[in-house]
Amino acid sequence: MIVIPEALARELVTLADAIEAVERCFVGMARGTARNYPVVRESLGLHDAVFGVKTGCDIGQEVLGLKAGGYWPHNAARGEGNHQSSTLLFDAGTGRASALVSANYLTGVRTGASSAIATKYLSRPDARVLGMIGTGGQSEYQLRATMEVRGIEAVHAWDPNPSNLERFGETVRGLGLEYSGHSEPRGAVSAADIIVTVTPSQAAIVEKGWVRPGTHVSAMGADTKGKQELDPHLVASASLFYDELEQVQAIGEFQHAFALGLIGVDDLKASIGEVAGGGRPGRSAEDEITIYDGTGVALQDLVVADLAVRKARDAGRGQQVEY
Repeated sequence: MIVIPEALARELVTLADAIEAVERCFVGMARGTARNYPVVRESLGLHDAVFGVKTGCDIGQEVLGLKAGGYWPHNAARGEGNHQSSTLLFDAGTGRASALVSANYLTGVRTGASSAIATKYLSRPDARVLGMIGTGGQSEYQLRATMEVRGIEAVHAWDPNPSNLERFGETVRGLGLEYSGHSEPRGAVSAADIIVTVTPSQAAIVEKGWVRPGTHVSAMGADTKGKQELDPHLVASASLFYDELEQVQAIGEFQHAFALGLIGVDDLKASIGEVAGGGRPGRSAEDEITIYDGTGVALQDLVVADLAVRKARDAGRGQQVEY
């Protein structure tokens, strides 16, 4: 078995790598050669933590495995990341465990990659202004991933924590972009061509009337029942895209519009894999508001972990252990 520690994973896998790998897996999902299995996600009743296991298999690329981890909200006070996870890969031919990969950084890049793929296919090509709702640990991945697919010139952001806003602003300005931090979310939303929401909110933040015609929204925060970032009436009025149908109904941003009867399955235009693979159209008009519900699927984690393993083996790196 090969072990890929956190520092090596960061060194080996770039955002551009992750975007390419995740796009392939989304296309595989759309074509039926890659499948995610049911997610287990539970509150521990200990340290206020949430723990989950995601599994899947891409038979086209022969990638099989699971990611286990979750959210420990008090870790930051200990000097550790609140999100902790690890990926275990198996040999698809024998079932033997083949790799253990630290997944904290890789979770960040695979989430950024998902949003970037949606932005690539659904936002206007001339979109230049990013609105970021939530400027915690995931925000830099989202910013850099968006920059991989669009020529971003300015960033507007909101976060309930002023220190997060200031830290994020330093990152944005360090990349040579204009930056505006806002005390209210409306300012960040109404200025943007592309909006990325990445918060743990359980109530709508982004209102329908704030979003300009022609805007693309990547809703990335909702991955559990009850989480919510968008006004359900905004969702019901937009063109809707998603990563995995079952998850967006149960745990994604769209769960609330479904529960209120504002949308049904027939109102969803396509999965992002169908769009990326050329089977379904994406944006169809300049003034269309598009929303992508990125709930996060196991295959995203597995393909970036597999990429780290392949790169490590090619470079003669990683730790080989008997198992």
